[in-house]
Amino acid sequence: MVTSVTNLGRSGAYDWMVQRVSAVVLALYTAFMVGVLVFTPDLTYEVWSALFAKTWMRIFSLAALVALGAHAWIGLWTITTDYMKNGVIRFVAQAACGTIMFVYFIWGVQILWGL
Repeated sequence: MVTSVTNLGRSGAYDWMVQRVSAVVLALYTAFMVGVLVFTPDLTYEVWSALFAKTWMRIFSLAALVALGAHAWIGLWTITTDYMKNGVIRFVAQAACGTIMFVYFIWGVQILWGL
């Protein structure tokens, strides 16, 4: 059996499930953020800052950030393996995508937790 070291899961079904669960997390986060923007008419920096100072909001945002990374990686991995036939070019593209997503994740953690 041939395995790929660049895919997220152990199988296509596992990757499919991760992508669906991450989509639900992202949809819930988006709906919550839209709700905050719509139902808070006096949204100021202080209100916004107080919302993100709460631990549950930081955890929810971190979960959305992890979900975004997983969702994007599976999608980009699928696209690169389907459309890039040259192994070297595909590896470079996947390495670049992985590096960019890692940097965005670390940056997001720094912003959320003030590290």
